[in-house]
Amino acid sequence: MFKNYLQGIEGIATYPLFSLVVFFLFFIVMGIWVMKSDAAAMQELGSMPLNDTPVHHSENN
Repeated sequence: MFKNYLQGIEGIATYPLFSLVVFFLFFIVMGIWVMKSDAAAMQELGSMPLNDTPVHHSENN
């Protein structure tokens, strides 16, 4: 059913390729960020969902 609709769109083949490139770029950037970040910071981020107490940030303006 959708095949007939999609065949009428000019350049429809570029959208899956664009999606694939964005997908891989996102995970490559996230992998680089994780590798370059501090292990203690990753441990803190990893335990955040398990903490029951809310974190309050104070701003000194």
